[in-house]
Amino acid sequence: MSRQTRATGTRAPRPAGRWPSADISPPARTLAPAHAPPPAGTRRWLLAPLVLAQFICSFAGSNMNVMINDISADLNTTAQGVQVTITLFLLVMAALMIPGGVLADRFGRRRCFLAGLAVYGVGAVLSAAAPGLGVLILGNSILEGIGTALLIPPVYILITVLFTNLTGRARAFGAVMAAAGVGAAAGPLLGGLITTAISWRAAFVFQALVIALVLILARSLPDPLPPDPQRSFDVLGAVLSAAGLVLVVLGILAADDNLVLTAVLLVAGVVVLAGFLRRARAWERAGRDPLLSPTLFRNRASNLGLITQNIQWLVLMGASFTVAAYLQVVRGYDAIQTGLIFTPATIGLLATSLAAQRLAVRYPQRTLIMAGFALNIAGIAVLLGMAAGSPSPWASAPGLLLTGIGVGVMLTPSVNVVQSAFPARRQGEISGLSRSISNLGSSLGTAIAGTILVAGLARHSYAAAMVTLAVIALVGLGSAALLAHGSDEPTRADAGT
Repeated sequence: MSRQTRATGTRAPRPAGRWPSADISPPARTLAPAHAPPPAGTRRWLLAPLVLAQFICSFAGSNMNVMINDISADLNTTAQGVQVTITLFLLVMAALMIPGGVLADRFGRRRCFLAGLAVYGVGAVLSAAAPGLGVLILGNSILEGIGTALLIPPVYILITVLFTNLTGRARAFGAVMAAAGVGAAAGPLLGGLITTAISWRAAFVFQALVIALVLILARSLPDPLPPDPQRSFDVLGAVLSAAGLVLVVLGILAADDNLVLTAVLLVAGVVVLAGFLRRARAWERAGRDPLLSPTLFRNRASNLGLITQNIQWLVLMGASFTVAAYLQVVRGYDAIQTGLIFTPATIGLLATSLAAQRLAVRYPQRTLIMAGFALNIAGIAVLLGMAAGSPSPWASAPGLLLTGIGVGVMLTPSVNVVQSAFPARRQGEISGLSRSISNLGSSLGTAIAGTILVAGLARHSYAAAMVTLAVIALVGLGSAALLAHGSDEPTRADAGT
């Protein structure tokens, strides 16, 4: 049964072939609010658990970078074992983010948000007590990854429906994206401090405590839209999408051991993903709800924005892993030294994230995204030059500062380009796709950089990894330059939606 049929009780005629050019989206149901949106002042307080949840999920993606030596020694594993754990966590998030968005529609945003927090908390506790790498992968990579995939889509959907004024919504998205960026950049610093002061296990206890705080803050979190229990869920589509993404990333991870296996896995991943999209088109033609509507990919601005999102997270997480691994394995720095060296990146990202709204008013979104990639490329060049020319532990600081500023400059504009390309009724779908693409970038960054590094942790492999990331950042810069000049308009305060 289609969405429109469920909403109205009658089946409206559906045009054959493509949807009309004026609206490329399939018919959407109109839902009566379950609760009236709370007053503006209350909504600002309701933003706190959403921002904090995004922060801790991003923190989890990068804080283990400074624990490589500690975890390897304690669990009798290798740097490659830790890299696989980090990559799998990011991959599980990416693979399940789209199904997570559909489940949020079906069972309710608040319910999925709370369920995701609970699963994540169990994973954090299990990781803290892990006796070996297998249990750590179960707790961190699997359970925390599943929990994140359940709780992150509701964050973006709830912001869309709670903040109906366009300016307020932009501020809310800016706060959440700042939390995402700062969490990723501050992960090495906070993780290093906790690991050195107590142990790496305490970092997972810290995550569990933050999750408990979010659960307390979320008690009064409303869900303005009712759940839709009749929303169909394409189980096979979910399996195909997840399997395709997993095969692609596993193919990259296998590159340091077997190039033939890499080629086989990559081709298999592309074939499975193509089958997933073909199935989605078939479901949509039949008037059913696909897991992901292919019509989302008919918008050029959104497609380019998604590419920039994927690449900016790929470069950020790839550079973070590369620098952290180099400092610990090659230079011999401990967790606290490595974490402190990442402070400039955190400062740069925090400063530009907090200024995101002012920057968006003064400068075009396209220009900000291009500037962000240019700063990232400059930062990587400085990191390479300083690492080769100075033994000082702080030689990486200038490059990390430039990288942090660059990511902070473009995080919010790239999200705005994607989200603003679709009407309000499609924000849930595009939010799930956007988060999946971003997390796939994070997992690819760690996989690509880690694969190059584990081939031989020495200066030449460090340089090879960083040069690769710089080339990928150039692709991001080119994608941003292709954005239509309509994206050159600075964001203006709007009266509402």
